[in-house]
Amino acid sequence: MFLGGAALIGIIFLLYFAFRSPRLVALVLVNLPLALIGGIVAIFVSSGTHSIASLIGLIALFGITMRNSIMLISHYQHLMREEGLPFGHDLAVQGAMERLSPILMTALAAGLGLLPIAISVGEPGRELQQPMAVVILGGLISSTILNLLVIPTLFLKFGEHSRRVSVEELDQTDLKPEDAVKQEI
Repeated sequence: MFLGGAALIGIIFLLYFAFRSPRLVALVLVNLPLALIGGIVAIFVSSGTHSIASLIGLIALFGITMRNSIMLISHYQHLMREEGLPFGHDLAVQGAMERLSPILMTALAAGLGLLPIAISVGEPGRELQQPMAVVILGGLISSTILNLLVIPTLFLKFGEHSRRVSVEELDQTDLKPEDAVKQEI
């Protein structure tokens, strides 16, 4: 429990260091329950038994889904800061559409690689691999679909403050605060 908690705190710290916003960290972490939905449903549909292998599958699934969330949120920041798109509905739609292919490719590559293991029910030597693959596949399906629907909506609701230029960025770019305000307008 201690090591798991320390790892979670470390992940949250690294996400905060990358995004410099508690709201954006929370948006990245929102995708974890979305993945958990599909993983739990896959457990009940396949066998209904929960095992250590399915827990390991959930951990691997969380890594894949967090990567997809990070990719989407960081692209929103890129569109606002580098390409100058104003915060709003068009930003959310364009960012989601531009990240659709990478997110789908990540999910499809993992899913197609695990599909033979997931359908190998009862084969010798697959007692640990099969439940893990089923959980990852179920979670990938739910998180991929919901990631592209829920995260843009939540970003529109809670991500507006991320368009503001932080003091650290002003120091790095040698901009004056009034110049940064002019760039936002």
